[in-house]
Amino acid sequence: MITGRVWKFGDNINTDLMIPNHVLHAPEEEQLKAVFSANRPGWVDEVQKGDILIAGHNFGMGSARAGARSLRNVGLACMVAESLNGLHLRNSVNYGFVALECEGVSTAFSEGDIAEISLEDFTIRNKTTGVTLKASPVPERLLTLMQNGGTFPLLEAEGYVSPVRPPKIGGGHK
Repeated sequence: MITGRVWKFGDNINTDLMIPNHVLHAPEEEQLKAVFSANRPGWVDEVQKGDILIAGHNFGMGSARAGARSLRNVGLACMVAESLNGLHLRNSVNYGFVALECEGVSTAFSEGDIAEISLEDFTIRNKTTGVTLKASPVPERLLTLMQNGGTFPLLEAEGYVSPVRPPKIGGGHK
């Protein structure tokens, strides 16, 4: 069960907002400081480890930037959107960040509500209001990758790539 405070984002959130151009080639630590700086200045200083992002339609549209990695690295436990851009969903799997689709989720939550997410039966519950929704199930193998660090740790464990030290996971980056 994943439980956390909700942060709300709208429709068509672009990966350029997650990793702005001026930090695109910077180290991950520098990228963290800029997550959503264009549309939510100061957000990265307020988000806490275990928080949950709730979004509208087509979340993660745009380029193949590793936005899911940045969302994971700022400390978010997971995200649930009305719909996810396919490339962003794939990046979520690759970088070990739980991302779900759930019709009606953007209207069922307000910022600051407490969400409770079961990956056993894919229910999304607003603990503040009591509303419960059903997310689209994620295939078991993809969910396992999302929950266990993603594709690269699996490739490391199987000897296909050299180990890489993971970045520090935070929240409240000042």
